[in-house]
Amino acid sequence: MAVLVARTRVKSILTRSSGYLREVCSHSLQPYRGCTYGRSLCGVGCYVRHNGLLTRGAEWGSFLDVRENAADVYRRSAARERAWARKSRGRFSVFLSSSTDPFVPQESRFGITRSLLGAMIDDPPDALILQTHSHRVTDALDLYPALAERTDLRIHLSIETDRDRLPGLPPPASPVEKRFAAAQALRAAGLRVVVTVSPLLPMAEPRAFFERVASVADAVVIDHYVGGDGSADGSRTLRTALPDAMRRVDPHSTSLAYRDEMVALARQILPGRVGVHIEGFAGHFS
Repeated sequence: MAVLVARTRVKSILTRSSGYLREVCSHSLQPYRGCTYGRSLCGVGCYVRHNGLLTRGAEWGSFLDVRENAADVYRRSAARERAWARKSRGRFSVFLSSSTDPFVPQESRFGITRSLLGAMIDDPPDALILQTHSHRVTDALDLYPALAERTDLRIHLSIETDRDRLPGLPPPASPVEKRFAAAQALRAAGLRVVVTVSPLLPMAEPRAFFERVASVADAVVIDHYVGGDGSADGSRTLRTALPDAMRRVDPHSTSLAYRDEMVALARQILPGRVGVHIEGFAGHFS
């Protein structure tokens, strides 16, 4: 099915964080509106699909607005937002990004994320969390060392399970093996890498999975759709096909007890390197 891609210009690019992200960062930043991974596995349970203000009635994954002036707007607003953040939140920290993947396939054509990273090298935030589901994160590997010299950089790479398929659901945007290879390449370059198991999906061999995470990442964050999708009981995700597919693989996986078991196992394998829920995304590990 075709994706409607449109070039747009924005007046602002740094959004002062609220809700789930308030404890994580002072600002979020979206290089695109929409996400063309919306029809892949990560898009099935994506909480953003329920945001009517963002989707504007369109199917999640069917559209992408290219914010072609994003880097220029960042440069114009960074000083003002830095002053506000340091006064009200303690530091100017940016989450890139919370409602679209910064490395959608179209990034190779438009380079919006790349231009933003370049702008941040020139005028860095105090901290930057780069969050992606894609192995394409390595496409900007040449920029990260300079960025890491200027800001507290963490690269969050989502690997929600060791399975590439759940019954009845589409494949992931990026194969598990490619994401592990990307994490290894990033860490070999001296960068701080965090694997985000979010939302946690049924594992085939959880011990082997976390042992592999330990070898390619500095830390791991584990979160479940219950409490992690922006609703206390996971009600947003319950409106999707994800819970039924999870239940068909492992009925226990839809409960918070499953998350707690995976957290306990991860702590055995990665002591002091495990974050849970919001605390983990904020960089607090135990």
